[in-house]
Amino acid sequence: MRTFSGFTSGKVRSVGLPEPVFTELIPEIDDLWELKVTLHVLWRLGRQQGKVRYVQHNDLLADQILLAGLAERPREALEAGLARAVERGTLLLVQDDAAGSEQRLYFANTPLGRAAVAAIEGGEWPQELEPADRPNVFTLYEQNIGMLTPLIADELREAEQTYPAAWIEDAFREAVALNKRSWRYARAILERWRTEGRGEEAGRRSAEESRRRYIQGEYGDYIDH
Repeated sequence: MRTFSGFTSGKVRSVGLPEPVFTELIPEIDDLWELKVTLHVLWRLGRQQGKVRYVQHNDLLADQILLAGLAERPREALEAGLARAVERGTLLLVQDDAAGSEQRLYFANTPLGRAAVAAIEGGEWPQELEPADRPNVFTLYEQNIGMLTPLIADELREAEQTYPAAWIEDAFREAVALNKRSWRYARAILERWRTEGRGEEAGRRSAEESRRRYIQGEYGDYIDH
């Protein structure tokens, strides 16, 4: 059994969860994958900003922290955990068909979450939703590469001052897609883009980036605190 080395000293980010998660929900969950997926999704939502927030299915599929804890066939475990969380009513599932590409979005079963899902299913994005911030560079590193060290943190801060946020996010995604999960590789991608330009790749990504900005920007949303 792999043991836990303990919480580190110093400032550690905390995520608040509603008390019913511990008093009503967790006592009812009898499936390990459902428990892990539920807590992970609530953690992700807790790190976002705004009144109402959601998690995209594709982002869960790309989250190495989550997948690493889901057995030998993590994608199957993820799908099973999500299905049970939706069936239980913890999460609300809605299909987004924008730009002709179907995407699954998960909302928390809160009053704001229910209102958002009802509006989307009625063909409208709720106008009152506040924006959800895109993941910062530290979150991207932890989700795609691994544990953050002080040295890497300094390099990531420098990268934020040098490159657009969308470039950094795309560099991490490309590194993961090529199974090259290291900051050195992602940084090399950024340096190449800076010197050579993004060329045809930028054109291929432009439609998806525009769609993501629409979904994650003006109408981003998830859980009420």
